Amino acid sequence: MTFTYPAVFTPHKEDGGYHVEFPDLEGCWGDGPDLEDAIEDAKYSAYNWLMVELEEMGGGHFPARSHIDDIEVGEGSFIKELMIIIKLLPDSD
Repeated sequence: MTFTYPAVFTPHKEDGGYHVEFPDLEGCWGDGPDLEDAIEDAKYSAYNWLMVELEEMGGGHFPARSHIDDIEVGEGSFIKELMIIIKLLPDSD
């Protein structure tokens, strides 16, 4: 399964890092000391968020993806779409 969700990147005020939030995935966020690490942390967080949804909902009712033009961002922030891939293995019962 492949998911693509917009993520809002907000630069840290004190260093070169970023805080990342997914407007469509409530409570899902990431953080990193640089852009590359922030992206990886955000993708890991989104993966876990989606896996919990998949397990708890028995197939998942995943949120619809917002259109980038509909997302408001603060000054200095920007949006990047992130792809999250979940590989499901067949049950081995």
